[in-house]
Amino acid sequence: MLQRIASSAIAAPRRILAAAALVMVACGIFGIPVAGKLSAGGFGDPTSESARASQILIDHFDQGDMDLLVSVTSDRGIEAARPVAAEIVAGLAASPHVSQVTSAWTAPPQASAALVSRDGKTGLIVAGITGGETGAQRHAEELDERLLYDRDGVTVRAGGVAMTYVQINAQTERDLLLMESIAIPLSFVVLVWVFGGLLAAGLPLAVGGFAILGSMAVLRTVTLVTDVSIFALNLSIAMGLALSIDYTLLIISRYRDELADGADRERALIRTMTTAGRTVLFSALTVALSMVAMVIFPMYFLKSFAYAGIAVVAFAALAAIVVAPAAIALAGDRLDALDVRRLLRRPLRRSEPAPVPIEQMFWYRSTKFVMRRPIPIGLAVVALLLLLGLPFFGATWGFPDDRVLPQSASARQVGDEMRENFAVDSSNNVVVVLPDVRDVTPEELDGYAAALSRVGDVTTVSAPGGTFVDGAKVGPPAPEPGTATGMADGRAFLTVGSTAPLFSDASETQLDELHAVETPDGREAMLTGLAQINRDSSASITSRLPAVLGVIAAITFVLLFLLTGSVVLPLKALVLNVLSLTAAFGALVWIFQDGHLGALGTTPTGTLVANMPVLLFCIAFGLSMDYEVFLVSRIREYWLASDRSAAANDESVALGLARTGRVVTAAALLMAISFAALIAAQVSFMRMFGVGLTLAVLADATLVRMLLVPAFMHVLGRWNWWAPAPLARLHQRIGLRET
Repeated sequence: MLQRIASSAIAAPRRILAAAALVMVACGIFGIPVAGKLSAGGFGDPTSESARASQILIDHFDQGDMDLLVSVTSDRGIEAARPVAAEIVAGLAASPHVSQVTSAWTAPPQASAALVSRDGKTGLIVAGITGGETGAQRHAEELDERLLYDRDGVTVRAGGVAMTYVQINAQTERDLLLMESIAIPLSFVVLVWVFGGLLAAGLPLAVGGFAILGSMAVLRTVTLVTDVSIFALNLSIAMGLALSIDYTLLIISRYRDELADGADRERALIRTMTTAGRTVLFSALTVALSMVAMVIFPMYFLKSFAYAGIAVVAFAALAAIVVAPAAIALAGDRLDALDVRRLLRRPLRRSEPAPVPIEQMFWYRSTKFVMRRPIPIGLAVVALLLLLGLPFFGATWGFPDDRVLPQSASARQVGDEMRENFAVDSSNNVVVVLPDVRDVTPEELDGYAAALSRVGDVTTVSAPGGTFVDGAKVGPPAPEPGTATGMADGRAFLTVGSTAPLFSDASETQLDELHAVETPDGREAMLTGLAQINRDSSASITSRLPAVLGVIAAITFVLLFLLTGSVVLPLKALVLNVLSLTAAFGALVWIFQDGHLGALGTTPTGTLVANMPVLLFCIAFGLSMDYEVFLVSRIREYWLASDRSAAANDESVALGLARTGRVVTAAALLMAISFAALIAAQVSFMRMFGVGLTLAVLADATLVRMLLVPAFMHVLGRWNWWAPAPLARLHQRIGLRET
């Protein structure tokens, strides 16, 4: 197949490039508006207890899908702000997308106190927005633009979950433009340094554009049937650029190697596509299948990265094996035209560098150095990676809130004010939903509420029959901001006020004790609220993690076995790839959870979003396999041409690294640039994502590929290529070969 593709590229390059340009334009027209169709949510498990409880509140108690929190502030006190507040409340109540509105000016006295700041200058308006997670965000944005603005000396700020997600979406779109403006020029500069010729340097960027626009079109298609996270767009751009550069870099480098070995251009291109082209396809398959594992998780945040990852890998590989050879064939001798390095040598009066024998190349000599001291070097690198990964054992999982936004965002300002200037922080509340209270007497429900109020760190329990404190009824129901209590359709819910810090051991203990309280007549009780949502999300991830890791390990093992015919090299790859991630995981906890290095400009909350390490593992593991395939496939070429001795194994490793070391290092640097551009993002966990991927890629390309791989392969010797006899026969039948 690859030989036919190369022959077609030689025979009709203009037709192939014209067709690719038309596809690229069509994908761009359809895919570029995708940002407006994406959502900032998807962190929770939709099948969990908390999700089912929340759905009952939405369906039967008119609670809305998301809360919109509006702070109304006047230096003269909240009474001076009453006219503006009344206007906003009326506008919200008139909207068909608002289910209920509560405010400091309209709530009963016992409830309104919790809606007024300590200094008496700020009052809150709480509205439930309908439309599902995606629709509620659009409705909140429209209401914000129409109603929530400063006037008459009164400051109005929009916050709450709905506005947090709206502003995350808007900030992410701005971050994408900034990311592109950083990554593309820097990548081009590095490509010029690697290739010299401006035409050759521009080809990987063109392939990257094809991959990015193609993946955007796929994401927009997926939005027609399900929710998709806007953060998947960051991955499409960063990974599309990185993989396209990787694959095109490998193909052009191999093409130049074939020309240097004396092949004519047509033969060199065919040989390139049957070797490097095969490696690209194999690598793309490995990376894509690593991404598939994320579909196992129920959160659409993680599923979205699977959609984006698979799409961008597929388009990058397609462009690399179809568009790149056509461009190379059309360029001919002009591929190396406009060589900047030659232009710089002229004024410096430096001659063209003479070809260096492979045995004198840095990568060959450094590999031989490592293989002369494999045990101390290998142990030192393993110890270093494990040491850097130690902070990860102290990871604490939390749910993202408004603090992921910069302080200039109104949702962040409202959230900070709630935490600092209000006596009650409704985000700590736990809501207990009883889906069936038919035949339950009011006395039994009051007894249940009283028992809940005795749980540690519970301040009040607001039930349909009244408000309870320390087991005693103290008054009528007094809902906290953004909550209520009631009975409808044979169902009931109660609001539990809590002082237990979110995502802490005290919060976890409180949830256990609330679950343990005996319900009326043994009826089912379901909890929701941020604490329970976070617990359910973390449990959903950890319960599925063994299956995900098993799928990734099985895919890696099978594919590398098909490539190498060995059962040892796949196991070695699994171990080394996990080791390469330890430093990145440790850094995430040390910087973003514990707050070292100023948390790189973000606000540390003492927790990490549970989705992020899983996401980082799946993506970084797939990218590590990308380099593993590049390296092992070239080492195997030399091994198959050798006498299969222990010395031949060492020589094959040295030659393979010498041939691919520069390519892998340049590819890793370019990939690191793409991911490091994410560090400029103003949404904190995307900055964390960028740091994690950058560190993982650099650690893999340096410590692992340059040091651990040659050390391990030297120690294993001929055992690198071993497989049991039945599997060896199987590989003879179905394994991948050069011919």
